[in-house]
Amino acid sequence: MGTEEKDLVKRIARLMKENKELSLLNSKLQKINEELTDKNESLKERLKELKASDTPEVASRDQTLRFKMATVLFADIEGFGKLYEETNSHDIIDELDNIFFEFDQISEKYNIQKIKTIGDTYMSAGGVPVKNITNPIDVVMSALEMRHKLHEIQENRIQNNKKIWEIKLGMHTGPVTATTMGKKKISYNLKGDTVNIATRMKATCESDQINISVMTYEMVREYFVCEYFGKMPVKYKGDVDMYFVKGIRPELSENGEGRIPNQAFKTRYLLRQFSDLQEIVLDILEKGLPEYLYYHNVKHTIDVTSQCELIGIGEGVNDEEMLLLKTAGLFHDAGHTIGYEEHEFHGTELARKMLPNFNYSQEQIDKICELIMATKLPPQPKTKLERIMCDADLDYLGRSDFIPVSNTLYKELKAQDKIGDINSWNKLQVKFISSHQYFTDTANNLREVNKQKQIDRIKQLIDDE
Repeated sequence: MGTEEKDLVKRIARLMKENKELSLLNSKLQKINEELTDKNESLKERLKELKASDTPEVASRDQTLRFKMATVLFADIEGFGKLYEETNSHDIIDELDNIFFEFDQISEKYNIQKIKTIGDTYMSAGGVPVKNITNPIDVVMSALEMRHKLHEIQENRIQNNKKIWEIKLGMHTGPVTATTMGKKKISYNLKGDTVNIATRMKATCESDQINISVMTYEMVREYFVCEYFGKMPVKYKGDVDMYFVKGIRPELSENGEGRIPNQAFKTRYLLRQFSDLQEIVLDILEKGLPEYLYYHNVKHTIDVTSQCELIGIGEGVNDEEMLLLKTAGLFHDAGHTIGYEEHEFHGTELARKMLPNFNYSQEQIDKICELIMATKLPPQPKTKLERIMCDADLDYLGRSDFIPVSNTLYKELKAQDKIGDINSWNKLQVKFISSHQYFTDTANNLREVNKQKQIDRIKQLIDDE
């Protein structure tokens, strides 16, 4: 290559760099303009309110939110250093915009919040603004898909002998502070050590790798193959171990290829997600159950859900069956928020409404509803899971705290004029317990002996006069 050609290449590269900087500046100006427009609209609305009320008020400020656990991702797309190979800088900018568009779609797919783009770096976060326990898994899945998408774009370029794009991805899990901005379209600005460490994970990363901190690793290692990378010194925190994510574990991926999750992965994911679902449902029960439900309350739901797991383990159920049991236990009495009669059916209605939002399949939802309906008295279970469900629901019959728990049920029925005096109730209890049977070996071994003792204790309380 001659001197003139080299000078021309340098000038082109310089122009491309200047064009990139101008493009970034233009993006910043557009963002500032959007924020000013939002603020202007907000001020106009505020002015109308003040005029209508004639009451002086202080303008509201942006909201600051704190999240105990979020996973921050930085994806650094490298390639501008090779721009001199291109003759049209607009094509490169357009292609980068298209890459970011694809990343937006991936983030949306995994419920990841896009934070911003900084030049050729894409920033997103899981667990913001909706808190959830699965956000480290979600962000790793999004990173794997981002890398694969860039590979696809790169393959098209290789065919034209124009390979330029490379990617580095870094992430860290920890607490963050988020400031909301805008009105029509809310955006988030994140701050804190978690953001800084995620940035350094990306900076330390090697090309075409996904570098995660040990904090993220501990939360995702059951799902992904990870390779130890080394240590990184962090101020005030000491050395932080780093790992490269290679892909989904073979036993959890389609055909063992490590890219597409199989049903085992999805089931394990839903089991992890269950705590988020449980928190929401228990909150609904806490706020929606009538005050006279002294027995069918939040504590009962927690007891039954726990017993579903305990008896399920004893009966050797698999992950899929455990998921169905625990979810059915969570919803089995949720129908009381709608009505006392036919509450089992109302519980299935709530389950059918809520569970699709938590990625349960229709087949799983149908089975969960069958388990809920199996708790309707008198119990007549037909399958192993229905037998476990019924035993979990009436577990208290063989517990040492049977009498105080039984008294709460009496109090509940008495408040609705569904039962007579306590003596009549005790006679009814003896009859019910005497005819009751546990359906699983686990429940029989745990509770049957105590159940016989309860019958003798109640008989002593009955006044035969």
